[in-house]
Amino acid sequence: MSIKNHIPNSITSLNLLSGCVAVILSFHGDFKAALLAIIAAAIFDFFDGLSARALKAYSPMGKELDSLADMISFGMAPAMILFNKLTIDAGNPDIIWLAAVLLTAVFSALRLAKFNIDTRQSENFIGLATPANALLIASGIASLDLYPGINAVIMENHYILPLCSLLLSYLLVSEIPMFSFKFKSLRFKDNPIRFLFVAIIAALGIATAVLGVNWRVWVFAIFASYIIMNLLLAATAKRK
Repeated sequence: MSIKNHIPNSITSLNLLSGCVAVILSFHGDFKAALLAIIAAAIFDFFDGLSARALKAYSPMGKELDSLADMISFGMAPAMILFNKLTIDAGNPDIIWLAAVLLTAVFSALRLAKFNIDTRQSENFIGLATPANALLIASGIASLDLYPGINAVIMENHYILPLCSLLLSYLLVSEIPMFSFKFKSLRFKDNPIRFLFVAIIAALGIATAVLGVNWRVWVFAIFASYIIMNLLLAATAKRK
């Protein structure tokens, strides 16, 4: 077998390794570094597919490895971030709340399994993609460290993070259509929603820089906006 056929799987393995690092960092309470590890995992996740297409190095093993890596990086890691945030900052919350945040891992697995057999998701997603969910959670938790007042309120009310986890778990396996970041071409008429979202990202970036807001908040705002935009699009489509 040519060495080029191993390149995509090697990149996928780096995705998995980054996810493992994020889990370890979460147990140390270093949520900023855990976010960086998940960002690295997302970058590797993007490039493993890109390299597979460019090198025409598709394989059944690569598909399975990709799902396993995503489960660690975008399923287990965000669940552990939520779990450790509660146990470290909130003291000893009721076991029911800890169990609720672990559902992030369970529903991420369901989401990945569904994606693998759902032929409708070749161009866009149905339900929230696990990388977007993981980046939203990781950036949100990492951003709380910047705002002690907000952090204190959320940690005193143990149910807030578990309820957020339950909502996101629902979105993972929902039938709500959500656009992917795959551009069909560089023409606006072929990708109006994607170009609009790029403009939103740029606007958020400019606002972040002007206001002197930390980059973690910018990442959180991107994925929160992504979810809100898709929910609005879905609601609009139902009315037509």
